[in-house]
Formats: sequence, C-alpha cells, structure tokens
Amino acid sequence: MKKLVMFLTVLTIIAVAVAGCSPKAAEPTTTKVVYLINGSLGDNAFYDSGQKGMDQLKADYGVEIRTIECGYDPAQFEPSIEAAVGYSDVIFVISYGFEDLVMEYADKYPEKIFVNLDTVVQNEKGTVTSVDYIEEESAFLSGVVAGMLTLDTSIPNVNEQKLIGAVGGDQDPVIDAFMFAYENGAKYVDPEIVMERKYLGDWVDTAKGKQATLQLYDMGADIVFQIAAAAGMGVLQASGERDLYSIGVDTNQNALVPGHVVASDIKDIGLAITNIYATIKDGTYEPGQVLNYGLATKGVDVTFEDNGDILPQSIVDKVNDLRQQIIDGTLKVEIYVP
Repeated sequence: MKKLVMFLTVLTIIAVAVAGCSPKAAEPTTTKVVYLINGSLGDNAFYDSGQKGMDQLKADYGVEIRTIECGYDPAQFEPSIEAAVGYSDVIFVISYGFEDLVMEYADKYPEKIFVNLDTVVQNEKGTVTSVDYIEEESAFLSGVVAGMLTLDTSIPNVNEQKLIGAVGGDQDPVIDAFMFAYENGAKYVDPEIVMERKYLGDWVDTAKGKQATLQLYDMGADIVFQIAAAAGMGVLQASGERDLYSIGVDTNQNALVPGHVVASDIKDIGLAITNIYATIKDGTYEPGQVLNYGLATKGVDVTFEDNGDILPQSIVDKVNDLRQQIIDGTLKVEIYVP
C-alpha cells in the first residue's frame, strides 16, 4: 500500500510539472496599440483625426501608442505592417491601395486584432473588423450649404451664377462618393446648380490644391469643397485670397481661414478608434464586423463652429432640419455605387 501511495504521488507531481510546461494561448496585448496609415500625419484632416483618437487612448487607458506612416510609398507598407504585428496585437489601419496585404497578414496572424478604417476589408478567416463611413450623408449636407450659398447674392462676393466646385486629391470610390452626394445636396436645393470638379492626382501638394481652386473661382464658382487631405489646405488658402468661400473636410477646419471656410464636413476617424478600443477592453469586441458610421452615430457630420458667422441663419437652420430628417429616416440620401 505504501508503494502504491508513493507511485500515485509521483504521478501527480509529474502531471503538475507537465501541465506547468504546456503552452498557453497568448492573450491579446491591449496595452500597445498601432495606428498604421498609408499616408502621413500633418494633413489637419483625415489622418490627424485618427491620431486624435490614438492620443485619447493614451490619455484614457495609459496605453503605449505607435503611429506608423507609410507616406504614400507602396514599398513601405509591407515592412510597416510587419512592424505593426511585431509591436502589438491591436492594429488600427488605413489601407487604401494595400487592402490585399491587410487580408494576407490578418489571415497569417488570426490572433491579432485588425481594424480597417474607412473601407471594407474582409479576409478569409473573418478576423478584420471594418469601419465604413456613410460619407454621403454629411457630403449631402455640405452640398446643401454650397447650393444655398451660391443662390444668396446678399452674401459678400457671391455672383449670379449657380456654380459650385469641389477638389479631390485623386479619383477613388471614397472621393467619388463625396462628390456624388455633394452634387446631389446642391441639386436638392436647386436642380439648375452646376457642380464642377477637379482631381489633383496628389494628396500633399497645397500649390496644386490652390491652383485648382483658383481655376474654379475663375469659372464663376462661389464656393469649393476640399476633399484632398493636406493638398486641400491650398483650397482653403485660395478662398481667403479671393475673398470667397470653401468647405473643409474630416476635421473642423473652419478657423483655419476665418470667415471663408463656412463649414466643415467631419469624418471622425478618432471616434471609431476610441469606440472600438473600448469594446476590446470590456470584452465585447467581435471580429469580422462591418460597422457603419453615419450621422446617427456622429461618425460624420457638418459643423459651422468657428466659421466667423458668415452664413445666414437660414442655411444653418436648413442643414439642422435636414440632418434630423436623415437620422430619422424621412429623408433618404442616395448611396454612391462605383
């Protein structure tokens, strides 16, 4: 009996030792978060909006954050995504042009949390969560602003032509969705309004943005909507130089050229980052979802704050009324289909 007890004791010790050496599934490292962007910070718009969200994570949770900028260089994206997965298990990514690489790495590292911002990326293993902004809703309201402004010759320097403009960084589905809804919003005000558009083929050259805007003003446009990231700063500058009007994008740019940037079309990338990270921390995060961010979620909007009160109250009131109609579902905004 003593020998049997000793034998069972030895087996128990061995079992405990083996269990202690067994590999355990790695838990997500949520204390380090990466913001991987195909472009560069400093645009005062889209990419900087996401950085505000990252900074908020650091302030709220004390996490370590790292932003990796690819600077629009295709050669930088793969080594950058490798660095991202090596640093953290939580990666917020803006992947225009590199969606295939995101899917490849998300399939290769299914234990990582990939959140793709502003486009829909769906990989084989269903581990990528995508945030799809309904930019048509806010761009429609921006078009209403532009349409009402170009009809109101009581506003200084507005001419008799029913002409508005827009400047895009390049032609892609997201920019075309902005353009499409912006024109629809203006024509909702008056079907005779004409919208002229320019594509820069560039996201950083402010001189190109300014030149394109001046051309639109020379054609008779009273107001130009900038959808060109850092290059769009040239659009806003041109509105100040010509004493005419512009609409900012992604963040509130109204105060950049006081009295000339009459409104800004907000796309809050930072809001998605903070909202989704909160679900990761509280355990309710579900991978593979497509999350829609529109007016109802405050993911997009139009703001008049800090615009110098240049607009008549009638325009502000109209936009506020239409915003609520869109949220309530009584006004349907057409979605762009490439």
